[in-house]
Amino acid sequence: MQVSEIRIRKVEGEGKLKAYVTVTFDSCFVVHNVKIIEGKTGLFIAMPSRKTANGEYKDVAHPISPDFRIALQNQIISEYEAGHVETGSAED
Repeated sequence: MQVSEIRIRKVEGEGKLKAYVTVTFDSCFVVHNVKIIEGKTGLFIAMPSRKTANGEYKDVAHPISPDFRIALQNQIISEYEAGHVETGSAED
């Protein structure tokens, strides 16, 4: 499975949240609302999640293998740091 498109929407005034990302795989499957977050050791991605009845957050979609997660994160962060972003706070 290859990443065929990454769209990054930078957000302002959201604290540690820097952007929302839409990732398209093989031009046939899309994942919306991946977040780029500023952590203590730098930027990282958080997968889309929903709040459960007991107040915990559970990922809606996520990589199974650590290697794929690292590769996806590196690709997204590289695009963000290269300035390939849209401006605006609207989510999909």
